Amino acid sequence: MEVGIIFPQNELSGDPEAVRKFCLRAEEHGYGHLLIYDHVLGAEHAGREPKLTGPYTENDPFHDPFVMMSHIAALTKRIEMITGVLILPQRQTALVARQAADVDLFSGGRLKLGIGTGWNYVEYDALGQDYETRGKRQEEQIGLLRQLWTEPMVNFDGRFDKMDRVTLNPRPRRSIPILLGGYSNVALRRAARIGDGFIFAERLGRPTKLFERLKNMLEEEGRNLEGFVCHLNVELGCPVEDIVEKAEGWRELGGTHFSVTTMGRDYAALDDHLRHMDGAAEVLSKAGLLPAS
Repeated sequence: MEVGIIFPQNELSGDPEAVRKFCLRAEEHGYGHLLIYDHVLGAEHAGREPKLTGPYTENDPFHDPFVMMSHIAALTKRIEMITGVLILPQRQTALVARQAADVDLFSGGRLKLGIGTGWNYVEYDALGQDYETRGKRQEEQIGLLRQLWTEPMVNFDGRFDKMDRVTLNPRPRRSIPILLGGYSNVALRRAARIGDGFIFAERLGRPTKLFERLKNMLEEEGRNLEGFVCHLNVELGCPVEDIVEKAEGWRELGGTHFSVTTMGRDYAALDDHLRHMDGAAEVLSKAGLLPAS
């Protein structure tokens, strides 16, 4: 099982130097991947109808994932990068195909594209996309992305995108893995049918139940877990002393990827996050879950 770490996006005040220091320390410790969150815009929650139910507001900073990953690719040599998750339906499909292809090319094939539908309708409106059809659009986009990454010429006539003899040049050297994320049966079913993996989050405390549900759905779709990425983001605020038990539990269940987090502990500075990363690396290394430092 590969163990990585989540970049504490909204707890580092949008500091570019923090990106450099955090990702270099993560690679130094042998973490296998860096998981990166996504929001283009923050939105004030007060006075909205319907209410905004997600955890982020106008006060939470976010870097653009593709720009940030390009920066990380230039700074590092080995660590993989995973969007966890990119809100795909609020973006132009062709542009995502181009950006993801270039990150994968410049990094030497170190990208996994985690995608979701999101919760912030204000952000969708600002980007000129329809929030109500986001699930159907995401499904169409997945197939189109794979066509653009693998076919020399693409003709496409869909509900949301139409392309007349277009090409993505240069293409990535592979079809970039697409992982879905979320909590709903709809997201699980979509992943079982057409995804390369699924990103589970421990925030709601149900990953084991969802994992079993996904396995059943894969069987119903004539697939199995072989080659399918099962990725768990550990709960916010998880103390260092609990990380090994959680990681080993996920591995025993059949998980393939596990992400440590330094978030949710009211850390005031980058150094606090780095110390937590160091402590987690030490216990994970002793347990044989990370290379020896």
